[in-house]
Amino acid sequence: MRVLLVDDEEELVTALAERLSYRGIEADWSPSGNWALELAKETAYDVAVLDVKMPNISGIELKKRLEKMRPDMKYIFLTGHGSEEDFRAGSAEASSYMVKPLDIDTLIATMRQVVQP
Repeated sequence: MRVLLVDDEEELVTALAERLSYRGIEADWSPSGNWALELAKETAYDVAVLDVKMPNISGIELKKRLEKMRPDMKYIFLTGHGSEEDFRAGSAEASSYMVKPLDIDTLIATMRQVVQP
């Protein structure tokens, strides 16, 4: 499984990428939507894990842009804010919606679930 992690909390996203790599999952990370778009131009990912609230390009807007480039990619949204509005928006746009802090095993199980046909 090839994963794209996008979150403006750089410490979180780098730690997630590292923990996933220890479990045999290839993960690239980006602290911004613009950088994520550049990565997706070069690499086909199975799933993108996107923070809902980021500066410049929100996770929901990023998903819309990524879908045009990579229509087969699946999406999981993350938020640290957990508001009802974020939940409705994220749930409508992605295969799954998770609230930080994350349990790595739950994230991996969720990624596997959304990637399977």
